[in-house]
This record gives sequence, structure tokens and C-alpha cells, in this order.
Amino acid sequence: MTSPTPFRDLLAVEGVDEQLVLRGPLGFMAYHGGSLEEMTDVIASSAAERAGASYYGVVQPPTCTRHIPSHHVAPEESPALQTFIDHVDVVITIHGYGRHHMWTTLLLGGQNRDLAEHVAGHLRTALPEYTMETRLPEMPKELRGLHHRNPVNLPRHQGVQIELPPRVRGRSPIWRDWTGPGWVPHTQALVDGLVRAATTWHR
Repeated sequence: MTSPTPFRDLLAVEGVDEQLVLRGPLGFMAYHGGSLEEMTDVIASSAAERAGASYYGVVQPPTCTRHIPSHHVAPEESPALQTFIDHVDVVITIHGYGRHHMWTTLLLGGQNRDLAEHVAGHLRTALPEYTMETRLPEMPKELRGLHHRNPVNLPRHQGVQIELPPRVRGRSPIWRDWTGPGWVPHTQALVDGLVRAATTWHR
């Protein structure tokens, strides 16, 4: 009998939606989506669709906010995640975080540092109001995305882990008066920048 794991248990929770779309060899991931790290799945899936990229996500319902550490999000616990990892060559993983004095800082970790710099260049153009931090020593250690079992590092050419503060996800008090239509301007600009980064990456 297979022993339960936190990730397998999460996938079995009623209302948790595991999503997989296979397209091109570059992929987007957001496995802390839904009510946990809000808007990360929306951002990743939207960028993937527009860029012709593959997508894997786990979306938690409002009744569930379980945080599974990335190194426990294991392909052996999910056939869908294993299929995604086998299909893509490189990945952009979208996370959400919050730290005092870092409300306008995006952290670009992960083991593929060339991709991190490439994505950061496009996001700096798209979001001039924000800082794109690619220097690993300047990031909180737990947000660097370097663990060898982190899914961002499992594809053949690994990937970049992007940590987004609430403001750029439209989840900040500064947007309290936003009535639309659509996403807040910073979120729209973020997705536009991610699409440009994904469609111009050819390594």
C-alpha cells in the first residue's frame, strides 16, 4: 500500500483542480494557485495560452489553503505533473509572496539563470515601476527556487521561479478602487511581458 504524501493528499481534496495543457516545449507552472497564492494560476495559464506554451497548475478552492513546499510537489505523486515535466524542456513557475519593504520587487530564482535574465529583461520593460531581482544572494533563501527537487528544476533545461508580490497580482489595497474592465494594469503588463519573454526564448 502506497503511503500518503502531503501533495497526493492535497490533490485528493474535494474542489482542488489539477490542470494540464500540453502545447510547446516551454511551460508555465502555478501549483500554489487558487485561494493560496491568488492569481498565480490565472497569470500562468493566460501567459501560456497566449504564448503557445504548456501549462500545469493546481488550483485550490476558497475552503482550502494548504501550502505544500515546492520540493514536496513531486512528479511521482501526480501522473499529470510527470507528463508535464517529461513534455517540456524549460519552465517558468509563477508563485506569490509577501515581504515588508518588497512590495514592488519580483524575485527571479531557479537554476536556469540565463532564462531568469531573459525574462527579467522583458519584465523590466513591461513593469518599470518594479524591481526585477535576479541576484540570488539578495533573495530570501527560501524563495530562491534552487532545491534540486523543486519542479522548476526538473525539466531538461530547468527553469526560472518568479515570486510575485501582491501588488502586481492585483491583490493590494492600492487597487481597491479598480472597477475594470479586466485585470489591473500591472497584472496585464506582467502577462504581456511574460508572453514576450516566452515567445522570444529560443535556447
